Amino acid sequence: MKKRLLAYFNNNPGKSIKARQLAEELDLREEHEYQHLKEVLHTLVTEGMLFRDGKRFRLNRAVITNRLTGTLEINRSGFGFVIPDDKNVKGDIFIAERNLQTAFYGDKVEVQILARQKGSRKNVEGEIINIIKRRWQEIAGTLHSEGAYFYVVPEIAQIRRNIYVSPEHLNGASPGSRVVLNDLVWENPKLNPHGKVRSVVTGKEQFRRDLEMVAEEFGIPHVFPKSVTSEAEGYQPPVTGARYEGRQDFRDQLVLTIDPDDAKDFDDALSIRLLENGNYEIGIHIADVSHYVGQGTELDKEAEKRGNSTYLASGVIPMLPENLSNSICSLVPNEDRLTFSVVVEMSSNARLVNYFISKSVIRSKRRFAYEEVQQIIEGAEGDCREELLTLQKIASQLRKRRMKNGSIDFSSTEVKFRLDEQGRPVEVLLKESKESHKLVEEFMLLANKLVAEYIKKKTGRGKKLHFIYRVHDKPNEEKLKDFVNLLKGLGYKVPPYSSVTPKLLNEMIATAKGKPEESLINEVGIRSMAKAEYSAQNIGHFGLGFQHYSHFTSPIRRYSDLVAHRMLFEYLHDNKPQMTEKRLETICEHISGTERTSAEAERHSVKMKQVEFMKDKVGMEFTGIISGVTNYGMFIKLQETFSEGLLRLRDLEDDRYYYDEKKFALIGRFSKRQYRLGDRIPVKLVRVDTERMEMDFLPVTQI
Repeated sequence: MKKRLLAYFNNNPGKSIKARQLAEELDLREEHEYQHLKEVLHTLVTEGMLFRDGKRFRLNRAVITNRLTGTLEINRSGFGFVIPDDKNVKGDIFIAERNLQTAFYGDKVEVQILARQKGSRKNVEGEIINIIKRRWQEIAGTLHSEGAYFYVVPEIAQIRRNIYVSPEHLNGASPGSRVVLNDLVWENPKLNPHGKVRSVVTGKEQFRRDLEMVAEEFGIPHVFPKSVTSEAEGYQPPVTGARYEGRQDFRDQLVLTIDPDDAKDFDDALSIRLLENGNYEIGIHIADVSHYVGQGTELDKEAEKRGNSTYLASGVIPMLPENLSNSICSLVPNEDRLTFSVVVEMSSNARLVNYFISKSVIRSKRRFAYEEVQQIIEGAEGDCREELLTLQKIASQLRKRRMKNGSIDFSSTEVKFRLDEQGRPVEVLLKESKESHKLVEEFMLLANKLVAEYIKKKTGRGKKLHFIYRVHDKPNEEKLKDFVNLLKGLGYKVPPYSSVTPKLLNEMIATAKGKPEESLINEVGIRSMAKAEYSAQNIGHFGLGFQHYSHFTSPIRRYSDLVAHRMLFEYLHDNKPQMTEKRLETICEHISGTERTSAEAERHSVKMKQVEFMKDKVGMEFTGIISGVTNYGMFIKLQETFSEGLLRLRDLEDDRYYYDEKKFALIGRFSKRQYRLGDRIPVKLVRVDTERMEMDFLPVTQI
């Protein structure tokens, strides 16, 4: 039976089929034959020969393909995984440290398949045999010396090899200097890579270089070509008081913006007015970037290349030049601005009565910071108080209904820094999501949802319209299973992972609110979900519980929204869009990638500042949460700064501890004392390595 099944799937490598259909095709008509077939299918899935998607089975193409290409990721423990380029290969390829050869983290590589990884149900093992494309053209780090030898310790922790520099290539750098290397060469895995010092970073320049170095390390363009800036400078802001044919005019209405206190670009605004029938007309007005950035222009090419703005701890790498992002397109107060609006009629209990979508022109009457609006929500007097409280009431009802309909209420704690003139962190601040933030969020979600639903309605009239969607697939079974096991290990009563629903997830999140493990549950829960991405194929958004969803509300900082604006405008006028579906799919794949890169760079820049902030606090005691447990120790996340470090197993001297994988805990063999995921623990900071971005802790004896 096993040979027959493997022969069938080898002859039909792309086919996905149910067990009953497979039995019919193999002419297995007796019930005992069918039961045997199901047993063998299960065995082949366990062995990694087949994949199971619901009730369907298909071949794991990595098993029959000797060579694959993909992108290398490296774990902090030293081993790696290659994410295959071939979408039909499900699961990553495990690469042992000895088989990484001369590949850096992030390189595009070719892999020779070796065998299944021992003890794993999921991963096929491989060896890197060729470097197709280097990710890093430049690498930043700190220069050291040892005798007559010079080497640089890379700032990116996943680049685990020091890079040697010949004395003639130091370019004036001395040990301790922060440098940028280029001309990287690595040909022998038994030897370290070599590079040349391109530049040395000193003094106040470090503030600017913090941003530039992260950008260069992650391959994010951060300098606009002259052709792009020249094109941007050629545009002028709208003429105040001019007539704009074909646009809805909201300049006489109350329009306001709500943004962070330090925001420089304002790409969304809200308006509200009471209608004669007792309902409210609420306008969600978005900067009309597409009016200025035409398809195929130099600005458009650069915006597509960047994909999105990147928000680092030391500053912003914008998608568009400042003349557009902070001036002409930005919805600044008391200036006419061109917009694209979703205008809804809603009852006082937040029921949608009607809506329309149109190009428009606005004149913001007031710029609010989130803090101002929050104070008004909490009872303070202030401008536009009645209108803001009405918007808050409607947003609250929209949110409540969204949660009831299946949105998952995960929240993640974000940190920001107050920096001195040289870019050094002097204070760590936690970003809080309050009612004022949620007010804006709900109306932006509503606009994004209605735009996608409008396309669906147009498609339903006999036309097949391609469009750009923000999609979010159902969770991966293995990751969801790990999340459920985590909840069980923390003492939560949960059903089997196959029975977990968005409603149940929300109940778990609500139960954890205010508890030490709250941030951990949210963090691991988010990681258990599939990654949201852009696609020309609408599969819905699992996390939000929306069948139709797009990104429309941030065209200053997301290329996806700019594309949506262009296509939507064509459909509103029953025109055929200039962009083909094939071209759209290429864009979706590209900007999904730039978004992932930006998120990675943002996390990296935050960790850099967190470790830098802690470097003069060695010897101090803190309270932390156990955020990870392994067979070599536990990771501790500090409550004060949300920075993370390691408490090694060997430093737990009061007992001999072993790792219990099922309980996510370290357990003392004699005392039976447990260190569990989510537990609070007092620790002392004993080592900070700013180059490796690592911190080490020791336990503090409790009295």
